[in-house]
Amino acid sequence: MPEISRFYGIIIKMFFKPKEHEPSHIHALYGEYIGIFDLKTCKMTDGDLPQKAQKLVKEWLEIYKTQLQQMWESQKIEKLPPLE
Repeated sequence: MPEISRFYGIIIKMFFKPKEHEPSHIHALYGEYIGIFDLKTCKMTDGDLPQKAQKLVKEWLEIYKTQLQQMWESQKIEKLPPLE
């Protein structure tokens, strides 16, 4: 799974498969925790990411939502800046 960004110990990744891998989403890894976030709603749909990490990922997602959706559709990964 290619890495898109890294901030505050959180690693953001995206994995592509054919359409059965919908809805569009990212994976957020934080130590032994993981969260899967829907790109359209910015909500965690699966995982056990702590609340504080979820808040940071959602904040980052709101900033880069459009670019992430474009990456999902084109299946071309690019690095995005971290949350500051």
